[in-house]
Amino acid sequence: MSRAATTRDRASGGRASGRGTAPVTPLRSRRRRSRRRVSTRRRLLVVLAVGLLVAGVAAWVVLGSPLLAVRTVQVDGAVGLPEQEVVQTAGIAEGTPLVRVDTGAAAARVAALPQVASVEVTRGWPNTVVVTLAERVPVAVVTDGGTRRLVDAKGVVFDTITGDPPAGVVPLDVRDPGPDDAATTAALGALTALPRDVRDEVTGVAAHTADDVTLTLTDGRSVLWGSADRTARKAEVLGALLQQMDSGALDPAGTVDVSTPDSVVLR
Repeated sequence: MSRAATTRDRASGGRASGRGTAPVTPLRSRRRRSRRRVSTRRRLLVVLAVGLLVAGVAAWVVLGSPLLAVRTVQVDGAVGLPEQEVVQTAGIAEGTPLVRVDTGAAAARVAALPQVASVEVTRGWPNTVVVTLAERVPVAVVTDGGTRRLVDAKGVVFDTITGDPPAGVVPLDVRDPGPDDAATTAALGALTALPRDVRDEVTGVAAHTADDVTLTLTDGRSVLWGSADRTARKAEVLGALLQQMDSGALDPAGTVDVSTPDSVVLR
């Protein structure tokens, strides 16, 4: 073998011996990659720390700071009830973080007031709680043992009065006034079904049972209403009859029996 061939073999053998081995990464490149990884971890840790700090501050602002705490309890819809009484009943302390106000419990406390028909309590950000209520509207007054109490259209007895009843409120004579009493329901159903002009003439309503409702008018006439059946038809017929009697088209009658509205009896 010639010397030149030997030289070529050595040269090629040297190159062949490196085949199949992993490439060697320069030390500087490895250091740069390591520094980049460390830098990325640091940035992630900083972002995480900032996020936790922001979340903590936000939680403090919402749950514990005075920035979003109750400063005012606003009452909407109160007519007869003093607003201060509603506020005290709601029991929402000034300075309470708004998010911690138990609106359901506050509404339940206000709903327990006899004069309240319905109530809703809501948060008014950033510093207000709003109590929106509807009061019961009296339509009749009952007397029990010398005490006079107002009754709404559903038969709920809700307030005591000592002076004159509100305008349009008429005496109700039933044995056991209340929303579950059939006589009460029938009597109030008749009263509230009347047209406004006829209702203004009513001076009293009575019912010993649910089937014998009687109305008394301002001129002393009596209206035998009967049961709660066909209430709307009875109201319509009564209004037409009174109008005809007042105009002279019909002779006056002391008693108007509309218990069977398609067969009225005048006496």
